[in-house]
Amino acid sequence: MSLTADLSTRHAALWEAMVTHPFVTEMGDGTLPVAKFRDYFIEDFVFVRDLVKMVALGISKAPGFAEATVLNRFLEGVLDPEGDLFERAFRQMGVSEEQYTSAAASSTTRAFGDFLVRTGYEGDFFDIVTVLFVTEGTYLDWGTRLISAGKKPDNTIYDEWITIHGPDVLGELVEWLRSYLDAADLSPARVRRADDLFLTALRYEYMFWEAGEGDWGLVAGD
Repeated sequence: MSLTADLSTRHAALWEAMVTHPFVTEMGDGTLPVAKFRDYFIEDFVFVRDLVKMVALGISKAPGFAEATVLNRFLEGVLDPEGDLFERAFRQMGVSEEQYTSAAASSTTRAFGDFLVRTGYEGDFFDIVTVLFVTEGTYLDWGTRLISAGKKPDNTIYDEWITIHGPDVLGELVEWLRSYLDAADLSPARVRRADDLFLTALRYEYMFWEAGEGDWGLVAGD
């Protein structure tokens, strides 16, 4: 069994809980309260800054230009169309630039971001790819499921958020991450480390959804 298949099987219950979380299903159905999505979006905006740092460090640690180019293309996607979506969504939801740029991270977002940045600084390229496989693989999974189920909420921001996490946008990246991890010849110690990073990232992804029940809501003035 390949590394990613083994890790995905070992932690299948938590992965399934993350990609089928009520936040996801309600977003797909269009029943998610806009206020909850607004608070999530602010937290995700804060979170993405740490994700960018980890990926940038991954580029600097890449074993070759080909590997660095893959991560660079991902960064270009985050910093261009996704960044534009953030700005448009905030305007649509009535969130000012001052509110979202000055928002402090919730305890969950801060812990998740600290884990990413520490992985970027202390880990090697393989470690960074392992964590990125979880962050992007889980989002690709729920995005693909919603698209395959024909979910198209009337809220255009929800619909676009689903679309940019579908196979047309994330599929090639996640498949490359999977192939890179599965091609590695790892010692038992490295397998254990990969498992720890995979599980930690997955736990944080699930906790990020769960934080919506009370840990978000950091918009200035709330």
